[in-house]
Amino acid sequence: MSHHSRDIAALQLPVYIIGAGGIVNTAHLPAYQLAGFKVQAICDLDPVKAMSTAERFSIPKVFHSAAEMLQQLPANAIVDMAVPGPAMIPLLNQLPDGCSVLLQKPMGDDIQAAKEILAICRRKQLKAAVNFQLRYAPFILEVKKMMAGGRLGMINDIEINVNVYTPWHLWDFLMTSPRVEILYHSIHYIDLVRHLLGNPASVYAKTTRHASMPALASVRSNIILDYGEMIRANILTNHCHNYGTPKQQSYIKIEGEKGAVLIRFGALINYPRGEADSFEYVVLEEGKTPEWKEAMIEGSWFPHAFIGTMEQVMQAAAGRITQADNSVEDCIYTMAAVEAAYRSSEQGGIRPDELI
Repeated sequence: MSHHSRDIAALQLPVYIIGAGGIVNTAHLPAYQLAGFKVQAICDLDPVKAMSTAERFSIPKVFHSAAEMLQQLPANAIVDMAVPGPAMIPLLNQLPDGCSVLLQKPMGDDIQAAKEILAICRRKQLKAAVNFQLRYAPFILEVKKMMAGGRLGMINDIEINVNVYTPWHLWDFLMTSPRVEILYHSIHYIDLVRHLLGNPASVYAKTTRHASMPALASVRSNIILDYGEMIRANILTNHCHNYGTPKQQSYIKIEGEKGAVLIRFGALINYPRGEADSFEYVVLEEGKTPEWKEAMIEGSWFPHAFIGTMEQVMQAAAGRITQADNSVEDCIYTMAAVEAAYRSSEQGGIRPDELI
């Protein structure tokens, strides 16, 4: 990964950032620094935020507004649009045609918005990608290497289980959002499962609220992604486990016919401080007792995964790949699966009382 990053940094494509919020300061910019990407300018609705972020990360130019920035955009610039869903569409319309852009996730607030974003990107021929960065976390890149090398065999089981306490109040805009948990959190896991297994045939889900967080829409979810008879893919999340950290956990378990991986990712435990990750794996060997081993993986989800999403946009912008792996053309399917989860939750299941 470090080789790639240096390779890309050598292209010197300038990055222009719209938005100087928390995620830009804690993830985008630290990741770009690690990778050696050249951030040339930033702007924010709050000029004080933009100024202090520019100072902290030595960004040469601060623009008063996105409009001003986009008027002075160099032809080879990459726009990092780190704004909430509703702000995205008007900004996309202002981008120069053919521009390279990394959009913040989610790709709009619902499937309608996602389709509108996709249509604008197609019409303006934007090289647009979405910041679904979990698929580029160092521990996932390691899994993909194992899969590519045939060490795990055919994958038949993926389980993502999150039992933590998330201080949702840190994000003001969530208080009024009709959709919370799946749209802003489990979306990463849906995207990851899609990335590893392809698109599911269907989605079953139930997403629920919690008495301790009455201001919020759903904060817990059970999601089943249907890949037919022989593959199980489950996402279980509870963000309301406010009983201290001893029983908090978050893991991704991937099982194949030849081996398995258990990733404990600590980003969400004791958030925003986080805890250490661990990567354990087992490869079955004929006539031997299965033996789990631990691998040391350098880097974590935050901020390292954010190198990967931007790296894809740069590769596409430089013509080294035809399309970013996380392009809007791919990510529309993540948005469709999210929409399916919400609709499944609303429709409910089969009623036993109607069967008697």
